Amino acid sequence: MADGSVTTQARSVVAQDVLDAFKASLRGRLIQPADKDYDEARKVWNGMIDRRPALIARCAGPADVLNAVRFAREHDLLVSVRGGGHNIAGLSVSEAGLMIDLSAMRGVRVNRARHMVRAEGGARLGDVDLETQAFGLATTLGVAPTTGVAGLTLGGGYGWLAGKYGMACDNLVSADVVTADGDLVTASESENPDLFWGLRGAGANFGVATSLEYRLHAVGTVLGGAVFYPLSRAKEVMRFYNEFAATAPDELTTIGAFLFTPDGQVAVGIAVCYCGDLDEGQRVVEPLRKIADPLVDSIQPMPYLALQHSFDALFAPGQHYYWKSSLTAGLGDGLIDLLAGRAAALPTPLSVIALQELPGAAARVPQDATAFPHRYHHWNVIFHAGWTEGDGAKNIAWARDSWEAAQPFVRQAAYVNDLGEEGADRVRAAYGPNYDRLAQLKQKYDPANFFRLNQNIKPGV
Repeated sequence: MADGSVTTQARSVVAQDVLDAFKASLRGRLIQPADKDYDEARKVWNGMIDRRPALIARCAGPADVLNAVRFAREHDLLVSVRGGGHNIAGLSVSEAGLMIDLSAMRGVRVNRARHMVRAEGGARLGDVDLETQAFGLATTLGVAPTTGVAGLTLGGGYGWLAGKYGMACDNLVSADVVTADGDLVTASESENPDLFWGLRGAGANFGVATSLEYRLHAVGTVLGGAVFYPLSRAKEVMRFYNEFAATAPDELTTIGAFLFTPDGQVAVGIAVCYCGDLDEGQRVVEPLRKIADPLVDSIQPMPYLALQHSFDALFAPGQHYYWKSSLTAGLGDGLIDLLAGRAAALPTPLSVIALQELPGAAARVPQDATAFPHRYHHWNVIFHAGWTEGDGAKNIAWARDSWEAAQPFVRQAAYVNDLGEEGADRVRAAYGPNYDRLAQLKQKYDPANFFRLNQNIKPGV
C-alpha cells in the first residue's frame, strides 16, 4: 500500500519497519503485491482460484517457516500454507493474509540401504517418484505428479500402490512440523505419537510439515494402462468390475472411469496397476479385457513412472477444476445407472467421473490406527469437471448436480483431500468416529485455531 502498511482481514496493520525486519529474517523471499512476480507467485494449480494474499513468504527452509508462523501470530494474520498448491478448493492461498509458501523447498533424498526417502514440504509427487525410481523404489503417492506430497499425505493419500503397500499416510515414518506455537517438532511412532496419529489424515490442522520421511518398496516395471468399452455397456462393465474387485489380489489397484476417448466418444472402463509378477498380473487382469469388445486396451508392462503420468492431461496446472465426491462400498445398479447418465452429459473432454479404489492392505488397517478412518474396501466416486475457458457455471452445475443425484447410492462419508468449501458437516463426514479425538488433539496443539484455513477441525475438549 502507498502508506507503507499492509492491512490483513481489516484487523491488523503492520508497520513498514516491522515488515522490513520480517523480510530480513528470511533466507527466502518476502513477496508483496507491488513485486513484479507477485501475480505468478500467488497462482496455484487450480486456475479457478484468484485470491490475493497480502504477503507471500517463500521459505527456503524450516527456519523461514518458523519465522513466518511467529510473525503471523504476533500480528494476527490469517495464514495459508502452500506445499504443492494442488488443493482443489485453493486453501493454500489466503485472501489478504500471509501465504507460507514451501514451493522452493522441493529437496528429495533417498536412503537406498534403509529403503527410506525424505522429502521437503514443497516437494511434488513427480519429484519423489523421479528420485526413488532411480533405485527401483517407490511409495504410494497419488496419481498426478504435480500434487504436493505433504498435502496428499496429510489427508490420507490414495494411489496406485495402495492395495499392496497401503496409503501414503500408512508409509509415513516421521515428519518435521512447525506447530502453531512456533516450535519445530518431530512426529513419529516414538516422538509425539499423538501428533503423528493426527497428521496421518488431518495434518493440515496441526502445523506446517517441513519434511516427511517415507518407507519405500521395490517397484520397477508394473502392468498398467486401461481398457475402455462403449458407454452403452456401462451396466455390464461396472457390474463385472464390482464383483471382480471384491476378490482381486493386493498387487492390483484400479480406478474405474467414465471419460472421453481421444476420438471423442464417451466410454466406460477400468485403469489398472499390478505391482507384482508380470505374468501373474496378465492372468489376473485378463477378465477385465474380455467383458465386451473393447474400444481401447492399453494394458501392458510399463515403467511405474509412465503409469504415474498417465492422467497428466486431466490434471494440467492452470486449467479450471471443480469436483465433488463421496465414498461407496459397492457399485449397485442404481449408482451405475446414475453414473452412466451423468457421463453422457460430461461437459468437456477434460471432465471425468472417476472411481478411485481403496483395496487390499490399505483397507485392512484398523479404523482408529490413523486419523484417516475409511478402512474398508471402497471407491471414492469423483465428479470431476475440468475446463480451460468458457462457461464455468455450467461445469460446476454438472458436478454439483451429479453429486447430489448420487447421494441415495453412496455413504455419508468423504475424503478430506477432495472437499471444497462444503462446511463442518462434510468435515465430520471425512473423519467419522475419529473426529472427537481429533478435536481434542486440536485443543492440545492449536487451541486458538491458528491453522484454520483448511478443512477445519475446531478445538474441543
